[in-house]
Amino acid sequence: MGTNQELISKVSASQKRNNLPEFRTGDTIKVHVKIKEGEKERIQMFEGFVLKRSGTNSNDATFTVRKQSFGVGVEKTFFVNSPIVAAIEVIKPGSVRQSKIFYMRNRKGKSARIKPREIKK
Repeated sequence: MGTNQELISKVSASQKRNNLPEFRTGDTIKVHVKIKEGEKERIQMFEGFVLKRSGTNSNDATFTVRKQSFGVGVEKTFFVNSPIVAAIEVIKPGSVRQSKIFYMRNRKGKSARIKPREIKK
């Protein structure tokens, strides 16, 4: 019984990534995504704000990024430890009060802005 859990924890610890920056809900980020087309592989950027994060310390942690593309809202959910996520850049830290900001889906124009967050040094 104990050996199975030890094995699972070893495997999950080996797959955990530690080269990603610290980011929160409301931050504007740029996700570098690896895309395979046939035999070729390229990196595509997806820039938007973090709508939600779930399971921050677990191996199956996810985050959802939302952006407006030609007037249409586009959301993508990524696994934090996924091999298709090449890198994450924090463009602008944002200050929000809730951990999941689904109310931003209904906003347009000036009300869709997120206040900047001051980073303490």
